[in-house]
Amino acid sequence: MATAEATVRTDPDTATVKRLRLGVGVIGLALPIVLPLGNSILSAHLGLLASLSGSYYTHMRNVFVGGLCAIGVILLCYRHNRREDVWSSVAGCFSVVVALCPMEPPASVVAHPTAQQQALGVLHTVSAAVVFTALAFFCLRLFRDDSEPDGPLRRRIYLVCGIVIAACIVGIVVAGVLHFSGVGPLTPVFAGESLSVFAFGAAWFVKSDAIVDLARATGRSGVAALWR
Repeated sequence: MATAEATVRTDPDTATVKRLRLGVGVIGLALPIVLPLGNSILSAHLGLLASLSGSYYTHMRNVFVGGLCAIGVILLCYRHNRREDVWSSVAGCFSVVVALCPMEPPASVVAHPTAQQQALGVLHTVSAAVVFTALAFFCLRLFRDDSEPDGPLRRRIYLVCGIVIAACIVGIVVAGVLHFSGVGPLTPVFAGESLSVFAFGAAWFVKSDAIVDLARATGRSGVAALWR
């Protein structure tokens, strides 16, 4: 029994899965904060972006592209079970497409976008929708599957994160149909993208067991039990 338990604790596959989840979680949590904050600092102009995707046309282009490519590669490398492998591969592939195919440039950057820029913009939007849909499915279904050992608190967090992502997708679409441009500098696209990215980052961070591992390392067994 002791040998079996030791094997579980030191299983390299399990450790790798947890690290990949942590990587996605940290990047997802960081991007909605780093992109607008970094652009404000580098441009010496305090303000919000029109959209996270619009970061491609700002001083934060490399961070935006690099962050999405990192998420894409991690998801492509992620392996846990057959269903999660399929959905993570889909999300990873389209994350790279989102990174490498920029949205249609805003009028402030290019007054008359070319046909190629418009086509890339459509591909970017469709790919982003696929990524968010896949990540919402992770939160709403895969992470909450009965075969997963997560406790009730974590399952509620996944549910909330999934609902947030789904609601943001719907909100962005509805705002576009109604031509609602937002309130002040806050646009529906920026708000929806930021909340979605932050929500899936939070879900993957929690799923990585980082909180549980830290609590155990610091001797806080009660916290570890709560978050288990």
